[in-house]
Amino acid sequence: MVDEALSTTRAVQSRLRDLPSRVVIYLVLAACLFPEVGYLGVWRKLTGALAGLRVASPTASALVQARRRVGSRPLFDLLRARPQPRTDQGSAGAGCWWSRSTAPP
Repeated sequence: MVDEALSTTRAVQSRLRDLPSRVVIYLVLAACLFPEVGYLGVWRKLTGALAGLRVASPTASALVQARRRVGSRPLFDLLRARPQPRTDQGSAGAGCWWSRSTAPP
């Protein structure tokens, strides 16, 4: 869904970056879970379990610039198209799955 939102809004980066657009979207979504720590603190939480791997070490300013580069439109589209729970109406709640539409299959 993130890739689709980025593609639809033409916010996919045009060159190889340490902070690709997809990663910036995940950073912003994670920032909603940890509003008290700021972008740099959220980045540390997201990459903390990746010890031993080569991971970008951006500054707080670089994270803010990446967020501005991506813009708000991909997030708007992503949240507007959020998955909705769907149940099989013929099975009295026997099954529930996620879909981008609320209409039954």
